[in-house]
Formats: sequence, C-alpha cells, structure tokens
Amino acid sequence: MSDAPLPKLASIPPEVASARDYEALAQERVASGSWAYLAGGAGDERTSARNRAAFDDLTLCTRLLRDMKGAHTRLELFGQNLDHPLLLAPVANQLLAHPDGELATATAAAAMGATMVVSTQANFALEEIAATGVNWWFQLYIQPDRDFTAALVRRAEAAGCKALVVTADAPVSGMRHREQRAGFVMPPGVEAVNLRGMRSLRQEQAAPGAPPLLGSALLAAAPGWDDLRWLKSLTGLPVLLKGVMNADDASLALGAGMDGLIVSNHGGRILDGQPATIEMLPEIAQAVAGRAPLLFDGGISRGADAFKALALGADAVLAGRAWLSGLAAAGAPGVAHVLHLLRAELELTMALTGCRTLAEIEPALLRR
Repeated sequence: MSDAPLPKLASIPPEVASARDYEALAQERVASGSWAYLAGGAGDERTSARNRAAFDDLTLCTRLLRDMKGAHTRLELFGQNLDHPLLLAPVANQLLAHPDGELATATAAAAMGATMVVSTQANFALEEIAATGVNWWFQLYIQPDRDFTAALVRRAEAAGCKALVVTADAPVSGMRHREQRAGFVMPPGVEAVNLRGMRSLRQEQAAPGAPPLLGSALLAAAPGWDDLRWLKSLTGLPVLLKGVMNADDASLALGAGMDGLIVSNHGGRILDGQPATIEMLPEIAQAVAGRAPLLFDGGISRGADAFKALALGADAVLAGRAWLSGLAAAGAPGVAHVLHLLRAELELTMALTGCRTLAEIEPALLRR
C-alpha cells in the first residue's frame, strides 16, 4: 500500500470545528519525514506537550449580565492598529507543508487582518511575501556574519517590515528524535532563500573524545547582549526579543533597549524539559510591569488559550502549530479558517466572562 500523501483539501470539511481538527488531516497530506520536521519537538517532546497541557490547569470564571455594548478586540502595538491580538508565529520551511508555502500563509493572514511574523528560514523572498499585502514582522536570527545580518535588516525595512523579532533561544538546535527516526533530509528546493550569499561558518567535526559542542565555533559566534544593542543602533523599527523564559532575562532585555518581549520556549523544539510558557508568563509579566509590550507564544490551539494568556499579562499572542496544520491540509483557506476559529473562540470567551475589551481581561477571571 502506498504511503504517498493525500491531495490537499479543495474545500473545508463541515466536520472541522476547531484548529485541532486539522492535525490529522494535515498529517495525511504531508510526507512523513516532513511531518516529523514540522510537528516534532526536542528530546522526548515533553515541553511541547506541556505547552498545551498547562492550559487545561487554568479554568475560566463566567460573569453575568455585563454591559457588552461596543465590545471589540482592537489593540495598538508599536503604533500599529490591530483588529485582534492573534499573530502568526514564525515557522521555517513552509514549503514542506504546502507548495505555496509562506505565500499562502501571508495571503490568509492579510485576508483575516492578522500580523504574520516571517521566519529567517522562509522559503520565499521577503519581497514576494510582502507583495501579498500582509502586515508583517521579521523574525531575525543574528547570524555569525554580522555584515550580512545588517544588510538583511536593511532589506526587511525596504520591503515594508513593521518590527524585528530577534530569536535568541536557539544558538544551537536541540535533538529532534522524531526527525532522526523518520530519516528526514531537507528536500531539494527547500532552502532559506533570504540567506543566500551569506558567508557560512566553518564547522569542523569534533575529534573522538572531544566535547561535541562546547568550545565550538558555532557557540563562539552566538550573539550576546551587546549584539542586541548593536542591532538597535541599526534600525528605527521596534525590536522584540523572543525566547524569554526568565524574569531576570526580561529585565536585562529591557536594559538592552528592547521595545518588546515574547515569552516563548520555541514550541518545545529546542530544549526538552522546560516549563510551559503559560507557567512562566505571570512572573515575567510582573518583572516587566508594563514597561514594554509583552507577547506570548507556546501552545495556543484555542481562542480560550489566548484569553488565558492575556489574563496573565500578555498584550498579544502568537500561534504556530495551529495554523500550520491548516496550511498543510488546505493551504490559504485552511490558515484563514484556523484564524477565524481562534478569533471566534476568543470573542465567545470574552462575552461569557463579561470582558468588553482586551483591557478588561484580568487574572481574577482564572482559577487553577
């Protein structure tokens, strides 16, 4: 029996009622190795599972007979007026999920009024993605080639990027055993096209008995706090630091001039055994104390999850795996449908907890 992926959906099945319903449909329509890459987490994938499970420990408190006239989900971030607080998290190599890759995702995000954070490892040029009309931010890894990094920032600015999202929690990648067991190799034609022309770091294989990672050229070239200050000096765009999982790091980031922070454990794809991001959010929010916008990333699969993150101190949230399954199953319509479902669930949760605006969502509406 052939294990070739099924064709992409031509229409959304009526039984799809939530973002999670797309997962099985997506897995059937993506090559097994590619699915291992897209869906896998580091190690035993405990952190990835914990990101989702931790939301179940938080219950919602309904409120009765509240005045909901004029209710809305609008907010302002870095001078940008957004219709809702749902952003698309950066996801690399979207060609593995769908032949239109990031272009399909951007088209859907534009149609749904959602901001897309474009990955450094996107498979389409920044200019092509920008041409869809999407409001977009650029997720940036500070490369060992700092001159190339500076040129990439200037290129993103010229293409209409509205903010830079520096990802700092992945100086090296964790072991994703699901990929290894599937024998995954990046297919021909799937590459980080926006990194073409960058000087590559010479990597030498460690000698037998030597440390496999510590002391390597890769770690020696990893960015530090001074690199964040350098990056700020290059651009007038807002710069956010993604990967914050520690209150002390949050304070250091603000001291380094960051305009915003994103609480994230990289979806559990880098280091297994971390706490869920929703578990760390309250103490980081306390440390930030409203000094800069605080965003949340990790495990969002329901609009109620977004509500819980907002209640615990986030100003907006990023979702990744949820809409990625929609992309893999049905392309742009699948992504748009997932965004619609998340927004509808958020609005329903607000209505039933008596929150007329995002500002009214507060910790008192949650119980553990």
